[in-house]
Amino acid sequence: MQARTFKFLTLLMCFLVVPSLFAKEEPREPVARMSATGASAQWTPALSTRNSYSLTVVGPDGATFQREFQQGSMPSFRLQDLGSKVVDGAYTYDLRAIPYIADGVKQQLAEARANDDDAAIARIKQANGIGEPLVQSGTLTVVNGSFINSNADEPAAPRAPKVASTGGTATTSATVNHPVTALDVVTADDEIIQGSLCVGLDCVNNESFGFDTIRLKENNTRIKFDDTSTSAGFPNVDWQLTANDSASGGANKFSIEDITGSKVPFTITAGAPTNSMFVASSGKLGLGNSSPGLNVHITATDTPAIRQEQTNGGGFTAQTWDIGANEANWFVRDLTGGSRLPFRIRPGATTSSIDIASDGRVGVNTASPNSNVRLDVFDSTQNKARVSLTGQEFFQASNTSTDGVALILGVNRTGNRQLWIGDTAALTQNSTNKAVRIAPSSNDIDVIGTDGSAQFMLLQGNGGNLGIGGIITPSNPIQHANGAFLSNAGVWTNASSRAYKQDIEDLSAQEAQRTFDDLKPVKYASRRDPTERHVGFIAEDVPDLVATKDRKGLSPMDIVAVLTKVVQEQQQTIDQLKARLDQLEQKQQ
Repeated sequence: MQARTFKFLTLLMCFLVVPSLFAKEEPREPVARMSATGASAQWTPALSTRNSYSLTVVGPDGATFQREFQQGSMPSFRLQDLGSKVVDGAYTYDLRAIPYIADGVKQQLAEARANDDDAAIARIKQANGIGEPLVQSGTLTVVNGSFINSNADEPAAPRAPKVASTGGTATTSATVNHPVTALDVVTADDEIIQGSLCVGLDCVNNESFGFDTIRLKENNTRIKFDDTSTSAGFPNVDWQLTANDSASGGANKFSIEDITGSKVPFTITAGAPTNSMFVASSGKLGLGNSSPGLNVHITATDTPAIRQEQTNGGGFTAQTWDIGANEANWFVRDLTGGSRLPFRIRPGATTSSIDIASDGRVGVNTASPNSNVRLDVFDSTQNKARVSLTGQEFFQASNTSTDGVALILGVNRTGNRQLWIGDTAALTQNSTNKAVRIAPSSNDIDVIGTDGSAQFMLLQGNGGNLGIGGIITPSNPIQHANGAFLSNAGVWTNASSRAYKQDIEDLSAQEAQRTFDDLKPVKYASRRDPTERHVGFIAEDVPDLVATKDRKGLSPMDIVAVLTKVVQEQQQTIDQLKARLDQLEQKQQ
């Protein structure tokens, strides 16, 4: 009875163990189980039913199929989706599971993106379990216009009987056991192993190979290529394939090492996502995908980007730039300078929003910038150029080096919008050189003198009056100070309100008389029109009381005030003399 029980248990173990030794290894399909027959393929999801899926298929001719399947639907692909012409060959696919994200979480992410708050985005993702998506990729083969059955088993090749070598004579044996010795085995001939090979201290008798042809099995696995070339001109660098570091706390990784040069030019660390790097048959490189559409194709769920980092090891200042893209913008980030974004392009920007011609001229919304200007701005909706500028500092918008003229646009320290025109070397916020300033916020146009003050001012009021040298208030354009305005009737009127004056005092008769006596009227001709004669004064020769600061002009009001005071004093004298004359006449009567 015990013998029968033992035989039964032995037979049962054979049925349980033997199939596991020779069973086909299941393909890794973490996202969905793929099946393909005829001219179509489909994937049965193995994850949550709330997931949606993104499927990309690239044919051998480069044709690309891409579609997103909403939750509850089964990803599928038909050869006719790539067109009517079916091309035989290998079709690579990339299937991605897109996790369900609540609308509220999406709103939080959108607000964080609008604020450029990467830290908040990371916190939101972590709080809601949003990580790297599951990716599954593989190959579909088309022969004679149809997919090869993906579930077909390849028949095993017939095995030759095991051969044992004993004393140089070949013998056939179903089971051969050899003791393990520490002696080297040298075979001075070709050696053929019709089966799998296990190399390493941890290989065991009856090793289960699965589909492995060569297996390295021990705590340190390496394959070294030891080139023994010694003749001049022949390559002799030694290389090594290394799996994992040997030291405690080292990295789980696979590397290609330049043993001779003590360098590790290529490394893959454990945990790298599927298709971290994929080179398609077309030579295109996919980073994060197996279906690259261009020479380099980067795929990510959040801001695919390229980082360009210069270290200070070469003697230069360290600097790092990022080039990235997302649903908000395509941008260049100055990471070293505080993650500033000096250049951004928003989705939907029109063709030739910025267009640099071969001669260096820049077009804004035009592909053909005017050859007569350096910056050509065009608004197709208004059929005219419009420029809007905001900020707190001046900047140079255009510059013509031949004549030294520049156009400066910006705001001053008080926040008023201004436009300056003048010499390129003179136009700064604290300029003391001559320039023209247009300040829309205060409705004035100034000519700035060498001392930085406004020497000449034009103003436009609400009533259509043009002022010179004064300030026109929007509420009452008729009130001015220190200047004049030209009314709609064409009459020049001086601005002389007490509200715009200070340090007011009477003009003495003696001062007015001295100034009047020193005034020397002259006759002269204008250099612009020598044929026309005028009368007036020479600004450099007039008394100080009526002279301007630069002595290049005169204020008519100053002369009128002096004349008025002199005439008033003369009239007072006349009145006094008349009164005495009247008294004398009365006495004579």
